[in-house]
Amino acid sequence: MKVGVLFHPHFAENDWPVIGNKFVNFPRILQQFSNLENVLLVEPEDPKEDLILLVHDKSYVESLKKAWYFRAACLSVSGTHMALSMIREGVIRSALVFSCAAGHHANRNSGWGGTYLSCIGPAIYSYWQRYGHERFAIIDTDSHHGDGTREIFKKEKDVLHVCFCSFDRIEGEGEKIDVDVGWRTTDEEYLYLVEKEFHSRVKSFKPYAIFHNFGHDTCEGDYGDRGLSRDFFLRLAKQVRDYSYEVCDGRYIIITHGGSRRDVAEYIFPEIIKILSQPDY
Repeated sequence: MKVGVLFHPHFAENDWPVIGNKFVNFPRILQQFSNLENVLLVEPEDPKEDLILLVHDKSYVESLKKAWYFRAACLSVSGTHMALSMIREGVIRSALVFSCAAGHHANRNSGWGGTYLSCIGPAIYSYWQRYGHERFAIIDTDSHHGDGTREIFKKEKDVLHVCFCSFDRIEGEGEKIDVDVGWRTTDEEYLYLVEKEFHSRVKSFKPYAIFHNFGHDTCEGDYGDRGLSRDFFLRLAKQVRDYSYEVCDGRYIIITHGGSRRDVAEYIFPEIIKILSQPDY
């Protein structure tokens, strides 16, 4: 089964809020995957506004239309939605979705930190409208708390949200969890916490698919530096990919999030495509 890579050339054209121009070289970088049978390169379409309005207030969306980064945010929403739809249709099994100006700090009527529309919210609510309720799991390993994602799904018992950030907390009926990873940590310590705090929960939760808000701002020298190496992110992707094979037949969607180091992005994301496209085992 193929891995989908959802990237729009527009993402390479600007210096985006917070994450900068880390995708400037990706139109060229992704060409190495263009002829591989198990990789499907997909250019996200501009979404219909109804998709965005599934989770965002209309007045907020109208105000965002004036922002120069609005189209990039919309394309990020579309890419996430398309990835889940393609998984449901059996076109791909897993996906890497590139995003700019959208992500885990966006709630229904506000956004900050370089993320102004929700990526995962519209995808899940649209799925529920079309196919009925399934459970979904979200793991967030960006350096900062995914407050927008938490707010959007706060009352949804069918969404497991485990956020690795700067404090310990359990909300809802145990399906909304925050894990303090420490301001400074190591690759091994962080991966142990993912095993301890996410693996057992996702096994018992039995989601249809796993979404991963995949920030690399935790890397040494980035703006959310927690002391992690570049290779940590490859080990993390492999670890969560293995969980997805165990609990949901490999249905795993990685969404790029924080981090402004272009060299890290150019190193880890091509390798993550290779990890996701490895033959079934």
